[in-house]
Amino acid sequence: MIKQITLVAFGGAAGSVSRYLISLWGTKHFSYTFPLSTFIVNMTGCFIIGFLIGLSRHIVFENELKLVLIVGFCGGYTTFSTFSSENMKLIETGNYWTLASYIASSVLFGLIAVWCGNILSNIK
Repeated sequence: MIKQITLVAFGGAAGSVSRYLISLWGTKHFSYTFPLSTFIVNMTGCFIIGFLIGLSRHIVFENELKLVLIVGFCGGYTTFSTFSSENMKLIETGNYWTLASYIASSVLFGLIAVWCGNILSNIK
């Protein structure tokens, strides 16, 4: 179990640092109000996780490699990629009601949770 946690942590650290570097790059080169750096991270993260999952269907990925790249790196880089991957599975299995519910509730309750956290942080 320690080995698996270490592999996820290693990949997660690499993903987090990559996300941070892209954020610095975006801030330096773009001054738009649209959060372009986050958008780039989310879209590239979705591409990476999709590519890795697809690739793992054609070649044998050791469990350790999945832990480092898919769980660790993609998880540290952006959880949006995992969210999108889960939604793709729901599409593939024809669970459209669950898909719509998951997307809508994640966005709605995510916004509410951020709002509530912000409100609670201002209590004196």
